[in-house]
Amino acid sequence: MTVIKSLGKLVLSTALVGILIALAIAPVAGVSGIAVARTNETMQSDIQDLTSGDTPGVSTILDAKGNPLAYIYEQRRHPVQPDEISDAMKQAVVAIEDRRFYEHEGVDLQGNVRALWTNLAAGGVSQGASTLDQQYVKNYLLLVNATTDEERQAATEQSIARKLREMRMATDIDAKLSKDEILTNYLNLVPFGNHSYGIEAAARTYFGSDAAHLTVPQAAMLAGMVQSSEYLNPYTNEEGVLERRNVVLQAMVDTGSLSQEDADAYAQEPLGVLDSPATLPNGCIGAGDRGFFCDYVMDYLADKGIDREHLARGGLTVKTTLDPDVQDQALNAVRSHTAPDTEGVAEVMNVIKPGTDSRKVLAMVSSRTYGLDLANNETLLPQPNSLVGNGAGSVFKLFTAAAALESGYGIKDKLAVPKRYEAEGLGFGGAENCPPNKYCVENAGSYASTMTMQDTLAYSPNTPFIQLTEQLGVERIVDIAVKLGLRSYEEPGSYDGESSIADHIKDSNLGSFTLGPTAVNALELSNVGATVASEGMWCEPNPIEEVTDSHGNEVYLKHTPCERAVGKEVAKALENNMTADTEKGTAADSARAAGFSGKAAAKTGTTESNQSSAFLGFNSEVAAAPYIYNDGTTTSPLCTGPVRQCANGNLFGGKEPASTFYTMAARVPDALKGTVPDYDRAYDSGTVSPLIDGLKGKSESQARSALEKAGYVVKTTEVPAPGVGYGKVVRVITGASGTKKGAEVTLQLSDGSAGDSASSGTSGYSYYTPSAPSGNGGGTDNGQPATQSDPLFSQEDVDRLTNDVRDFFGL
Repeated sequence: MTVIKSLGKLVLSTALVGILIALAIAPVAGVSGIAVARTNETMQSDIQDLTSGDTPGVSTILDAKGNPLAYIYEQRRHPVQPDEISDAMKQAVVAIEDRRFYEHEGVDLQGNVRALWTNLAAGGVSQGASTLDQQYVKNYLLLVNATTDEERQAATEQSIARKLREMRMATDIDAKLSKDEILTNYLNLVPFGNHSYGIEAAARTYFGSDAAHLTVPQAAMLAGMVQSSEYLNPYTNEEGVLERRNVVLQAMVDTGSLSQEDADAYAQEPLGVLDSPATLPNGCIGAGDRGFFCDYVMDYLADKGIDREHLARGGLTVKTTLDPDVQDQALNAVRSHTAPDTEGVAEVMNVIKPGTDSRKVLAMVSSRTYGLDLANNETLLPQPNSLVGNGAGSVFKLFTAAAALESGYGIKDKLAVPKRYEAEGLGFGGAENCPPNKYCVENAGSYASTMTMQDTLAYSPNTPFIQLTEQLGVERIVDIAVKLGLRSYEEPGSYDGESSIADHIKDSNLGSFTLGPTAVNALELSNVGATVASEGMWCEPNPIEEVTDSHGNEVYLKHTPCERAVGKEVAKALENNMTADTEKGTAADSARAAGFSGKAAAKTGTTESNQSSAFLGFNSEVAAAPYIYNDGTTTSPLCTGPVRQCANGNLFGGKEPASTFYTMAARVPDALKGTVPDYDRAYDSGTVSPLIDGLKGKSESQARSALEKAGYVVKTTEVPAPGVGYGKVVRVITGASGTKKGAEVTLQLSDGSAGDSASSGTSGYSYYTPSAPSGNGGGTDNGQPATQSDPLFSQEDVDRLTNDVRDFFGL
């Protein structure tokens, strides 16, 4: 009776096993209403993924010449093609893991009947008979598709349901793929220990080789490790791995892929692994001095739709714009002036290539080392491309100059240069002994009482730019700064978490903006130069040449369209006349000392008390803005030779920052051959339109009549205007609406002065005489013009003296 019951139980169990296997291997689409751990729809999706064979891989970031900058990955895997895997490796894994691989159709019925019978009798899973197809399914669902703990648990649960699900999916992929494709997908997927996934990474990790050149004993070792890659680690369990390797060698004999004689010979060989497992740097930490650029690339890609998770799993190839030669020269230039371990002080510089339809970032450097060791002044902060420091100082005067040129001023117009100027409505404070409700500014040195706008940019007195700010309005200057490149100033919350920096400056009507006292993004400042050098076209800085997926297909990136920031002719006039700083202005000595023989527009800048300093240089090929600032927990004046924190600052934009630019540019061939455009000479005296240009020198009534007839709303103001009779039109200034009908324009009438009425100092006979910068109300500059002095009495000095004599005698 007992025997009969046992036989009956055996027959029933065998029938049940057969039914379960039949259901499991039935085509997914043909088994409606059966849910085995997952819905048919989900399984179909998984099968599509399994068929594709796409696996998480290593994304590689390259420089412009194809050199690797960094590797980004979650699983260190390098997928290869079937012909890139040695035959020995394929034979070894089949011999030890699935001898009937080329005979079954994804599921080994004999083995699975045996395993299922044992598992049913045990009430759970106690024996496995997984084919390579089934192992591929299990590992794929775990290593690729599972993204949550719940999914990872489902992929590895010890249950008959999971086993049946794997069997059904294994038969489906076996019908869709060739055996060689399945074997390749499997070998590209499975873990081999020591953070290596897939056979290519394993070959590199243990043998410093590749999958195509694995020898028989090497292949046998790796095939044996698949069973338990953590336990079978040649660096912690050499004896166990050696024993397992020899088991695989014998299995290869049993399957006919290896002779017994060869197997015995191979079994006598040592494992032959590297002294330590080969690794691959992961993330931007491994990029060295390219780390800041690498981090910027990852942020840029995230903004364009490729987040860090996608990058870490996608196996992408990211070719960047970084020029290794320019990067090296830029880094050498920065660190020759500011050491990496300087306490509390950093210097950054970005090099951008101008262009009217693109804006390649060629280099991004910091004096600091990109890293985690804070004790050695390393940092992960994105210093070169974020708002840092106390400002770029007088570099911001170019925004005022650009606004002035757009409004109708001429680049050769004479501007009054009083020693001190007290402005109303532009904030308050500034220079010492400033009356209440006024903003007071002094020059850091003595200047002639009048200077051309070109020379005010080159020698950088403060007072004419504050007067221009009064006449043009703070809002217009801030708007043009944003258009030219300071885009982060418009970001909501950039000032106090709620309002933007631009809104705060405009709402407070802060005239000090023209003297550059606000934190600055050095990448954006470099791009300001690139915009001017690109005929006034703003383009977003771009570090990416191309992104391709693991199959070599280009990945689409969203791009911000370029847009016009200022008029083409305005930009050309501004750039051309800014070369005076390189040739004779506050940066000329640094240019000569660095051996720079090319052409470059330039502007120096230093903030109050020398707490930061900057330089902007650009031509048709490069634009760069070295920026030195306090980056520690305390802010103090900065000194030169060497750059450091000190009690009484003497660091100016025309010194180390200018020298950094010219040192780099003198050693970059493209920078040396860069050009600066010629410009329309109408911008010497200012040009807006034929009607407006023709009103200069007219009476107020004549000008007003002509303008109102043309539909303009007319305002008037008086300004110092050397050489222009009292009450005569000096120029007509347009507002933000330009020359549109109904726009407001301002008639600037001569107040009859020679330009020194607002001065509390005396006129000099040279454009610039340095003095200690103290309490000047904002930006200061170099303090050392070109040593090739201007003549004691220039033609302009003679003209000015002649006019003064004529005025005195009423001639």
